[in-house]
Amino acid sequence: MATPSVQEVLPPSLDSTSKPPPLFDGTTRLYINYQCPFAQRTWIVRNYKGLHDKIKLVPIDLQNRPAWYKEKVYPENKVPSLEHNGKVIGESLDLIKYLDSNFEGPALWPDDPDKQKFAEELLAYTDTFLKNVYGSFKGDTIKVAGAEFDYLETALQKFDDGSFFLGQFSLVDAAYAPFVERFQIALHELSKYDITSGRPKLAAWIEELNNLDAYKPTKCDPKLLVEIYKSRFLA
Repeated sequence: MATPSVQEVLPPSLDSTSKPPPLFDGTTRLYINYQCPFAQRTWIVRNYKGLHDKIKLVPIDLQNRPAWYKEKVYPENKVPSLEHNGKVIGESLDLIKYLDSNFEGPALWPDDPDKQKFAEELLAYTDTFLKNVYGSFKGDTIKVAGAEFDYLETALQKFDDGSFFLGQFSLVDAAYAPFVERFQIALHELSKYDITSGRPKLAAWIEELNNLDAYKPTKCDPKLLVEIYKSRFLA
């Protein structure tokens, strides 16, 4: 079960004019961007585990990045990254596993071997899912994207002890949620395509996600998202 809801005041994004925080002072920092789905994965997990007081959010403006972020924090110069115990690690799928393994709060990885195996399969498939759906925006959107959402619909039928991929909320849900959120908005606005039509399990999954206090504050700005997708795929 998720930790109790916390009303968090979100800090402003840091840009090229911003001074760095006191780096490597023992504070654990999660560097994110409010519109980045990869960063959102880690933000959701941090919230679900109730780590608001243990892990400080540091939002980075990716359009006007502070030079110190690449020079002093994360040479790859992307988000998310986590400053913890004197080191910085990145890559969103690695990070959500790290957060779950190294911090207190509800466990987001199953004990059941069958669920563990399925979880690994679903996490391994995320790159294919993203590649195909993003690619569909410049091709046969309904056919290509539809096949990917059919894959999710089938996956959501695997376990019947809850509405999430493994029954209960897990790292798998955190990995897919930010992208399904964006694809649902973009496909509806740009292609008039409802990804939940004929997919009751996917519809129920999205509804359950939207009820999670850990997820609600991480959601993207839909108007900004549509503008980004229009410029990216319709220009």
